[in-house]
Amino acid sequence: MRGSSIAIALAAALGVAAPARAQQPLVLEAKIPLGDVSGRIDHMAFDAARQRLFVAELGNDSVGVVDVKAKKTIRTISHLKEPQGVGYVAADDTLYVANASDGSVRLFRGGDYVPAATIDLGDDADNIRVDAKTGQVFIGYGSGGIAILDAATGQRRADIKLRGHPEAFQLAPVGDRIYVNVPDERQIDVLDRATQRQVASWPTRDGRGNFPMALGDDGARIVTVFRNPPRLTVLAATDGRTLASTEVCGDADDVFVDARRHRLYVSCGEGVVDVLERRSEGYVRLARVPTSSGARTSLFVPELDRLFVGVRASGGIVASATPAAIWVFRPSP
Repeated sequence: MRGSSIAIALAAALGVAAPARAQQPLVLEAKIPLGDVSGRIDHMAFDAARQRLFVAELGNDSVGVVDVKAKKTIRTISHLKEPQGVGYVAADDTLYVANASDGSVRLFRGGDYVPAATIDLGDDADNIRVDAKTGQVFIGYGSGGIAILDAATGQRRADIKLRGHPEAFQLAPVGDRIYVNVPDERQIDVLDRATQRQVASWPTRDGRGNFPMALGDDGARIVTVFRNPPRLTVLAATDGRTLASTEVCGDADDVFVDARRHRLYVSCGEGVVDVLERRSEGYVRLARVPTSSGARTSLFVPELDRLFVGVRASGGIVASATPAAIWVFRPSP
């Protein structure tokens, strides 16, 4: 007998209550079915007013609309072309969907999801970021570009060119910088959206597959996650200096900052979410929370204090099959 077993045995012998087990930092609260959805699930966005989650169902050529309060899928927007990125603009109640196959960005009215417009970016439209303060929508696409759209008109206003396809990117909360993961070039590019130019490029050296990215400390630190080898690296946003690095789960596709708890959530295709806690300049793992193989995309919504993980269908028709669903995790304490 050792560890918790000894504690429980001693408690029983003394006639006192056994010590409670430490609670996991993420607790599975619900599984919301997505319906008859097959293939890969990509990124998500959130409509806070209606409490609706938008899920890019890339392999199914659709976007699921999930009512998170009622815990059910209320709509599936079909006939898309490998949707990868989704973004919701609250100011004009519009859903943006970026499609990989034909490079289009399709706009839908938020009330009834009726098609509103289509913007042609040419190839591989991907991640979307919305700047509510300026009314701009930023979309990565093609072999190297960030398109800047005017949310009020839906018009394409500008493009910032890159040398490779942009994966995750983040808008600095203060100033005009945009930080972009460019894994094909093994670098992180720094853009100035005011001048619409690249102002710096930081090589990732031994790290490859830098897909997920987040900003911490009000934009002072960049968190990027590599797939080969699987590592999380913290960089200074001013000059790209490496501040810390630690091993994480494999096949990561999303990372989010929980500012309230000083934590990070890294969702990985190997079927886990790594929960890391801030310690000095770096992070240490608190827990490795199981999900499902291939469940590598997620969205942390601070307004709800919930992490949503996209789980793809697997297992065919056997009893152990996993249906396509959104798994809802509640952080604790």
